[in-house]
Amino acid sequence: MGINLTNFLSSKSKMTKMIDFQDLDHVDGISISVANANLYNDIRDDVVMFYFRDGANYASVYTQSKIISENIKWNLNQKCKKVFSLIVNSRNANAFTGRQGYQSLQVIAELLSRNLTEIQKNDEDIPKKINPKEIIFGCTGTIGEKFPCDEIVSQIPNLVSKIQYTQNKFIWMKAALAIMTTDTKPKMAMEECKIGNEKIKIYGIAKGSGMVYPNMATTLAYLFTDADLSNDLLNKLLKKNISSTFNAISCDGDTSTNDMVTIFSTAKINHPKIKNINDKKIQSFDKSLNNVLLNLAKRVVSDGEGASKFISISINNCKSEDDAKKIGFSIANSPLVKTAIAGQDPNWGRIVMAIGKSGVNLNLKKLTIKFGEVIIIQNGKLSENYDERNVKNYMKNENLNIIVDIFTGSKNFTVYTMDLTNEYIKINSDYRS
Repeated sequence: MGINLTNFLSSKSKMTKMIDFQDLDHVDGISISVANANLYNDIRDDVVMFYFRDGANYASVYTQSKIISENIKWNLNQKCKKVFSLIVNSRNANAFTGRQGYQSLQVIAELLSRNLTEIQKNDEDIPKKINPKEIIFGCTGTIGEKFPCDEIVSQIPNLVSKIQYTQNKFIWMKAALAIMTTDTKPKMAMEECKIGNEKIKIYGIAKGSGMVYPNMATTLAYLFTDADLSNDLLNKLLKKNISSTFNAISCDGDTSTNDMVTIFSTAKINHPKIKNINDKKIQSFDKSLNNVLLNLAKRVVSDGEGASKFISISINNCKSEDDAKKIGFSIANSPLVKTAIAGQDPNWGRIVMAIGKSGVNLNLKKLTIKFGEVIIIQNGKLSENYDERNVKNYMKNENLNIIVDIFTGSKNFTVYTMDLTNEYIKINSDYRS
C-alpha cells in the first residue's frame, strides 16, 4: 500500500516514536522468546513466548463473537491475579477444535509451567512455583483445523532456553513477525510518559489484516508496561480506550473468533501509587495508552488485505456517540463504498446510501458531506460549488478523509477502514494455501 506511516501516525509528543520500525528496547520484567514450530512448513518463526519473571498484572478484552476460540475459553477460565507467561502461535486459530484444542492448551501449560518453575529455581533468590493456570494463550490463523499441540510442545524447551532478561529492537521485531498471518508488515508502537516524576514505558505489538471488525481484532494486540497498576485499574483503562481505537476499525466487516487485546503490567517502576482511574497522576499514562492502541489499530487497517487506501470516516455533531458509530460503520462496511474508493470513483451517492441505511434519525436540511476539504453536500443539497474533478483528484491520495456532519447534537466518532480491491478477493480465495 505504501502509506507513509511516519507522517500518517506522527505525534507531537517528544516521548513518542511512531515510525515504521521502531526501536523498542527494554521493559524490565519481561523476556521474549521466538521459535519455529514448522506450522507453515517453512523457516519462518510462528510461536512467541513472553515470560514475566515476577508475574504481571493484566487485563484483556476479547471478541464478542458467540463462537470463540479455545484459547479465549482457557483465558476466561483462569482466575489468577498474575500471569507468568503468554504464548502466541500463528497459522492455527484453535477455534472449532473442541476438546482436543482445549486439552492441548492444558498440555502446553503444564509443560511450560514445569520448565519455568525450574528457571525460577536457577535464576531467582525467592523462586516461585508457576501454576499452569498462570499461563494464557493467543492463537491466530485458520479456523477448524486440528490444533498442532505436538509441534508447539516440541518447542517449549527451545523457548525456555532462550530466556534473556534484556530485550532489544530485534527480538521485538521477531515477535511481531512471528504472530503475523496474512499481514505484510509487523506492527509495533511505543510511548513513554510519566507517573509522578518516574518515566514509564508502554510498548505494544499487534497483528491483523483481514477478518477485522472487532467488537470488544483475526486481530491480536499485546501491550506491556513497567508501571505498577492493579488488574482493576488496567481493566478500566483498557476498556475506556478500546472504544476509540480497536473498536473503531474495520477492514472487511467480519469479526474473528480469536480477537483479543491484553495489557500486562510488570510493576518494576516505583512511582506514586494510583488508586483509581480518576487520579490526576494517571492522566499522562491514560493518554499514552490511547496513543499506542490507536497507533496499532491504524497499522492494522493500513495493512488490510489488498488495501490501497486508508480511510478515516469522521461522523460529527450527532445526538449520541452510538448514532455516530452506526453511521460511521455503515459507511465503512459498505462494499459499494469501498469498491468505489478502490476505483477512485467519486460516487458520493453511495455515501448517502450508507448514511440512510444506518437507521439513525437525520436532519436532512443540515446534512453535510466532505471528501477532505472538498464540500459535496451542504445543508442537505449538492454544493453549488461542487466540481467532480476536485473529488476525483482527491481520491488519488492513499490517505482519505470522509467527513459527515449530522447536526442533531454534539457527539462525534471516527471510524478507520480500507478500500476493497481485487487483491482482497485473491488473498481470501486462497487463504489456506
